[in-house]
Amino acid sequence: MILSIDTSTTGCSVALHQGYELLARYELFTERTSSSLLTTLIDNVIQHSGHQLTDLDAIAVAKGPGSYTGLRIAVATAKGLCFALDKPLLAVNTLQAMSEQVRYWSSANREWSLLCPMIDARRLEVYCAMYAPDGQEAMPTTAKVIDGESFAEELEQGTVLFFGDGATKCQPLLGGHPNARFLGPPVRPSASTVGVLAYAAFLEGQFENLAAFEPFYLKEFMTTQKR
Repeated sequence: MILSIDTSTTGCSVALHQGYELLARYELFTERTSSSLLTTLIDNVIQHSGHQLTDLDAIAVAKGPGSYTGLRIAVATAKGLCFALDKPLLAVNTLQAMSEQVRYWSSANREWSLLCPMIDARRLEVYCAMYAPDGQEAMPTTAKVIDGESFAEELEQGTVLFFGDGATKCQPLLGGHPNARFLGPPVRPSASTVGVLAYAAFLEGQFENLAAFEPFYLKEFMTTQKR
């Protein structure tokens, strides 16, 4: 039984799985970060499922990339639960979880060669990766400034499906290519998919070092001075 947490973007999502079976899920999406309500959603999921925190076998978290604050809250909460309950920690790449959602939805009617999840990283920069139809990583997670020539090689080789809140803002730059496809409304990360990927990692014993684990920020956190 795995409790999964995701607050890597503006949403807050918690899910409980028994193996691959979804037992309960609570999600909250707002314009601003909703990660401050994470512990409330965890309590709701546990109560709704009829289980207790002590019944868990592991805690899983979407490790990033994504919102700096959201990732810190999710990872701190997951590690706190692991320490308190003496349970192992599992971590899932946020972009991989987004890709798995779309791959599952479109498996019956696939018209793409590559999936490209994108998370908005301010201005014309996005966090992105690419995945093949079998779910394997075709391009590693990277922070990329988008222009009209971005992904030119991949687009020449076949259809690329872009999705996520980062894809929405990049569509005017990339949408002119005949092999560029865009999925809307924006796909958000979900703890449901994190839980599915986490169970596969659980079976393979891919646990994190609880003391040393940090969120996958991908780049330095930038802030401005108050006037």
